[in-house]
Order: sequence, then structure tokens, then C-alpha cells
Amino acid sequence: MPDHTPKTERNAIVTLLGHAIDYAGLFPPAALDMESAVRKYHVHRNQPESWMLGRFVVPVSRLEDFNFAALDVLDGGRGEPQWKLAALVADDFRADMDRIQRFNEWHREKREDGLAVIDVVEAKADTTKFVEAAAAIVPDGIECFFEIPITDDPTVLVEVISSARAGAKVRTGGVTPDMFPLASDLARLLKICHEKDVVLKATAGLHHPLCGVKNLTYEPGSPTGRMYGFLNLLIAAAGASELMSDGEIIEALEEEDVTAFAFDELGVRWKGRFFSNDVLESVRTRSVSAFGSCSFDEPIEDLKGLRLL
Repeated sequence: MPDHTPKTERNAIVTLLGHAIDYAGLFPPAALDMESAVRKYHVHRNQPESWMLGRFVVPVSRLEDFNFAALDVLDGGRGEPQWKLAALVADDFRADMDRIQRFNEWHREKREDGLAVIDVVEAKADTTKFVEAAAAIVPDGIECFFEIPITDDPTVLVEVISSARAGAKVRTGGVTPDMFPLASDLARLLKICHEKDVVLKATAGLHHPLCGVKNLTYEPGSPTGRMYGFLNLLIAAAGASELMSDGEIIEALEEEDVTAFAFDELGVRWKGRFFSNDVLESVRTRSVSAFGSCSFDEPIEDLKGLRLL
């Protein structure tokens, strides 16, 4: 992937969003076919905003489809830099881990460093027993994120995830209004993850930088709902790391006014709070490692529309 990182490397936006957007074009509301998703990701890797692009998200059940659609793009004699993938594991965790290892080995046979590599796996978990059993069979070199429910207090689950040296994953939206968690539940999770030193990945409903009422799908007459913004989530995580109150974290998650934020070379200011670039770097390495989006163009267009890019 060409290095298009802006020269102002300490700009707060660059610090917050470097390789932050995992591309989930296979999933709703985009729901692209594999070939289209692969081609779009390939284009995104070569555009000026590629410094924001993270991994390609794919279910383990579709790895063969991925190979068929992507092999000519991955190789083609052009020296394409390695693709990194995040794989979604289904019910049979052990069988899927075996498939992931075979996938990685097959790609290493094609090229020494691997044309593509799965270095992140994600699985749904609602019991501590599953987290412990699954984490025990994840090989070295692969990060594991457990998607957990947050309506009830998730402290015990997060504690076990921390002990397993894994990450947590949270669903922040969907294609219907009922799929969006309460801001209070999301704020509680951010605080618990900070306290337990667990890194978080977010997915769904994060197409836009700032919170606001939006269409939930791309279909005509789509239902609308109040969506969280990815900048809101990252600033709220910074607030949790700086021990802001529950009320302030919730307010940061729900902030809709772009003028409430001021990004510069030193960090970001929000309503009297200042988060330095050092704090923001820590947020990305220790609090929120990435967020999934079925669109890469939409976040870029919105950021440009807000004059943040």
C-alpha cells in the first residue's frame, strides 16, 4: 500500500484515524459481492486517503471466495504489498482457526511474506467459558477480539478478556434503530475497558464522523435513526482514559456540533477539554484500535465536508 500519510504526521486527525477504518464492504448496508468488495478495497489502498484504511473484513466461511476474487489483484506480478485481513469466526471456533491457519500457510507458499495474512480474528462471545476456551487456541501472531453484549454490565466478560490478553468488540449500530446501544451503555464499556486495559474494536453504524440522525441504509425510504460518529467514539475513549465523568463521556458520544471540536497540530479540544496527540496515540493503541465501516468513501466525503481533511 503506497504511503500517502500526510506530512503533518502529528495532526490530531491523522493521529486519530491512521489505519482506523476496517473495510467491511461485504456487510450491510453496502452488502457488496466479493469481487466488488475486493476491487473497491484495492482502489482504496491506492488513493491519497489510504493512510486511514485498515484491514479487509471477511467471514471465515468466505475465504475461498476471497482467494478466487483477489488472487490476480494480490499477485499479478506487480509486487502488491501484503493485504491484512480481519476474519469473522462462526460457531465452530476451532475448525475456523484451522481454516485460518491453512489460509495463511497457502498465502506464504505463494510469497515468502504472504500475499495476504489474517492477523485479527473476531468472534461473538456472551460467556466467560467461551472466551477462555477460544483464547486458548488462538496462535501467536493473531489478535482476537470478542464481540460482547453491553446491555447488562459487561465487567466480568471484560475482565476475562483482559486475562486472556484479547480485545473486546462492540456493535455500535445496524440497519434498524433498535440495533444501536444506549450511550450510557457504550460509555460504561469505554470506562471498563480502560480500567481493565482492554483494547476495543467497534463495528456497524459508524459511517459518519459525528453523531446525528441519518438514513440507516442506502435504500430509498430507508428508516432513519441517531447514529454515533467515529470521531465521537474516539474522543469519548480519550475522555474515558482521562477519567472524565460518565455524563461527560455520554455528552462526547452524542455531540453533533462540529464547532465544539478544534483539531490542530497539538491535539484536539472539546468543550474546555484538551487531548494531546500523545493521549490520542494512546487511545488508538490501548483503547480503540479500529472501527468497521461498509464504506470507505463516505467517511472521507464527510470529513472533507466538515473541512477536517
